[in-house]
Amino acid sequence: MELLPLWLCLGFHFLTAEWRSRSGIAIAASQRGCKLVDGVADCRGQNLASVPSHLSPRLRTLILDANPLKTLWNHSLQLYPLLESLSLHSCQLERIGRDAFLEQAGLRRLALPDNSLSESYKETAAALPRLQALQRLDLSGNSLTEDMAALMLQNLSSLESVSLARNTIMRLDDSVFEGLGHLKELDLQRNYIFEIEGGAFEGLTELRHLNLAYNNLPCIVDFSLTQLRSLNVSYNALEWFLASGEEATFELEMLDLSHNQLLFFPLLPQSSKLHTLLLRDNNMGFYRDLYNTSSPQEMVAQFLLVDGNMTNITTVNLWEEFSSSDLADLRFLDMSQNQFQYLPDGFLRKMYSLSHLNLNQNCLMTLHIREHEPPGALVELDLSQNLLSELHLAPGLPGCLRSLRSFNLSSNQLSGVPTGLFTDARNITTVDMSHNQISLCPQPAGLDGVGPPSCVDFRNVASLRSLSLEGCGLGALQDCSFQGTALTHLDLSGNWGVLNGSTVPLQNIAPTLQVLSLKNVGLSTSFAELDFSEFRNLRDLDLSGNSLTTFPRFRGSLALQTLDLRRNSLTALPQRAVSVQLMTSLRTIYLSQNPYDCCRVEGWGALQRLHTISDLAMITCNLSSKVIRLIDLPRSMPQDCKWENVDMGLLYLVLILPSCLTLLVACTVIFLTFKKPLLQVIKSRCHWSSIY
Repeated sequence: MELLPLWLCLGFHFLTAEWRSRSGIAIAASQRGCKLVDGVADCRGQNLASVPSHLSPRLRTLILDANPLKTLWNHSLQLYPLLESLSLHSCQLERIGRDAFLEQAGLRRLALPDNSLSESYKETAAALPRLQALQRLDLSGNSLTEDMAALMLQNLSSLESVSLARNTIMRLDDSVFEGLGHLKELDLQRNYIFEIEGGAFEGLTELRHLNLAYNNLPCIVDFSLTQLRSLNVSYNALEWFLASGEEATFELEMLDLSHNQLLFFPLLPQSSKLHTLLLRDNNMGFYRDLYNTSSPQEMVAQFLLVDGNMTNITTVNLWEEFSSSDLADLRFLDMSQNQFQYLPDGFLRKMYSLSHLNLNQNCLMTLHIREHEPPGALVELDLSQNLLSELHLAPGLPGCLRSLRSFNLSSNQLSGVPTGLFTDARNITTVDMSHNQISLCPQPAGLDGVGPPSCVDFRNVASLRSLSLEGCGLGALQDCSFQGTALTHLDLSGNWGVLNGSTVPLQNIAPTLQVLSLKNVGLSTSFAELDFSEFRNLRDLDLSGNSLTTFPRFRGSLALQTLDLRRNSLTALPQRAVSVQLMTSLRTIYLSQNPYDCCRVEGWGALQRLHTISDLAMITCNLSSKVIRLIDLPRSMPQDCKWENVDMGLLYLVLILPSCLTLLVACTVIFLTFKKPLLQVIKSRCHWSSIY
């Protein structure tokens, strides 16, 4: 009995300890759904209906994305007074309590995208001003109108970045962004904005980046945001872009006007720091030659600008719209997918720093290469998919393309290029002349002849590494066509008979080639087995679309990783190719669309173990006039194949011998049946004596 109180105390102690342990496990379990690392709690996608209350009070960042919170209640964040960043992406939020941020004086970043804050926007607008330190606010995807947005942004003067993307804003006036004097970034893309009133951005003196993409703006006239560094107005309905005629220096560095309906080259600031101009997919052209006019100065457009009681008239010369623009710092110019038929004289001369020029998919018919035009700093020039039939190179301009590295002339109507064009481009590494009806200069280097005047000469262009000549109608190559080059990538696809069944014309560049495309070049069974043994560095080889019946030969060390043999006439894959070459380096092989014989697929097993056949599900073979997918073929040899593997001489002997024996037995029976009458007839006719 004396020990009873002691046992009771010990029992109570162990029960208490067990309860505490279970309570600790429960708390740990509640925290286990959130990842806690260095003051960051990631609770996204945990099906939480409220803000968790058991996290560390020293949290700096809380991520609650993809939780069905619906309402951010008052004081729900008061346990985390040190919070600096809060993310509530896709939380079905309809309401934020007025006192939800009462204890969050240090919150700097608040992300509320893809919710339904338009439902109770006034209450949300009353909660946000408590965040006096807020710098970044994301309200995108909340179905907000311009009035709702203006109310929510009131009294948030500390903001530096605001996103109102993917809302239902239709017009902007001078009250929407009032009081946001420290704003540097503003994202308004994917709204329905069709009108911006004068002065809408007037108070945003520190604004540097403005995104108005994917809206319905019809024009931008009298653009005067001198402090902007980047402006994106792509995917609108712009027909005009006219900068202010003021002589103030613009800080603009990047301007994106692509995918609009611009008719004329934009009127850019007279003084700017523009280095990137994107004009892709518009309706622009130069029109000086459109009319026969003796006075081009009369071809002008006048814009009447009405701002309250102020009226201003802007006059623009349609033929010289680019002449007054400051493009000295321009480095990247994209004018692709427009209607330019020519480039005016001196158009590129002012762009001293231009390094990338894209003019593809226009209507250019001729191009004149003159001194400083294109500028000497040009590194990449894309003239593909035009109507070019002539390139003119001004005489006495050696090295006019000395900095050019990439030159794309594909899909034009060229039959040749000026003599020495590529030789003068001493740094050129990539040339694409595919889909032009050209011929390569056939004479070996060192001869006095320079070949036909229309031929293109790539010999001795030492810097050239990548050359595409697909679909150029080339004849059979001479052995010296690429002499003096160190090509690593060569595309000769679509030139029927270009190799004449042999790899000899490529022997000069065989040691350096890494990627070779010989698709649809007419390689067939009439030629000897293709030998790629000298192509030691070849990684990718495309032989599809030919009529090969034998597997190419690879000997020695092999670097080949990708091999394409689709659409040929292969009936079997040699066992030697599978066991020796392919197992060493090959990573991917394409073998479909060949008439394989199901009885000659002994090499498939090794390839399947390597997992190299990328189109295995598409490979079929023929078995007794039936087409079977290779993966459906039984592992054991089909019964029809067993007959084909039998010795045919023995098979014929087995088939003929029973017939011969049957015939011999039949003759014997007939002979014995008619033996006596037959002898009597013979004797009577010969008058022999009979013993009967």
